[in-house]
Amino acid sequence: MSISTPGGPERRPTVVTTGKKPAAGRPASDAKAGAGKPKGGAGRSGGGKGPRKPIAPVKVSQGRSWGPIALFTAVGVLAAAIIGYGAWAAFQGSKPWEDRAADIAGIVNYREKNKELTQGGNHQQGSIKYDILPPVAGPHNAAWQNCMGDVYDAPIANEHAVHSLEHGAVWITYRPDLPADQVATLKSKVQGQEKLMLSPFEGLDKPVSLQAWGYQLKVDNADDKRIDEFIKALRVNASIEGPTANCAQGITATGTTPRDDGAQMPTQ
Repeated sequence: MSISTPGGPERRPTVVTTGKKPAAGRPASDAKAGAGKPKGGAGRSGGGKGPRKPIAPVKVSQGRSWGPIALFTAVGVLAAAIIGYGAWAAFQGSKPWEDRAADIAGIVNYREKNKELTQGGNHQQGSIKYDILPPVAGPHNAAWQNCMGDVYDAPIANEHAVHSLEHGAVWITYRPDLPADQVATLKSKVQGQEKLMLSPFEGLDKPVSLQAWGYQLKVDNADDKRIDEFIKALRVNASIEGPTANCAQGITATGTTPRDDGAQMPTQ
């Protein structure tokens, strides 16, 4: 009995040729089945492809964190500046006072210009004529002007002030028409400070003039930083009678007439 297939005579299954011969002694179907397997017999479930190669992790570069770096750099620079300034200040402080005074711009050293004038110890009675005004040295009365941070609102006698310089005081003088805020600045530097005194002075060619024994500095305003430099270098140090020379128990009255006996006289 013959069985007919739909659509005509009996058909054979179509064979697709791949162009490769099957391995010797192995059926073509086996060769074809094994073609998708990786070497070594390792296979993957769910398909005929071989195992995937391991995927290397991707490194994500986030860049440098500049905030902390900038902070540390700034701190380092500040620390270096502080250390450097401290070293410089220590060096400056270790210099002899004469060298520190010489470093002040505009200072006049009468100890070098006129050694006879600055010898000291020359007491005279009565009024004395001074070639340098305000005077910085020379003959003077036996009584000194009180220089314990005293602020005088009127002129004082040169003859007493010069004696105070001999004891190591710094005498700050200013024009009577100096603005009130400038006078207040000078007062703040003097009040309560031993071996400092302040008074107005008629006829100054600069608004402010500072005197120590044998030294003078004139400036244009009370905010000039050289004022503090002058005080720091010369107060006490410029004394030719030693650091213990007395600045108390002196004349406290104002007026330009000297008081030979040291007695307090009415203000003139």
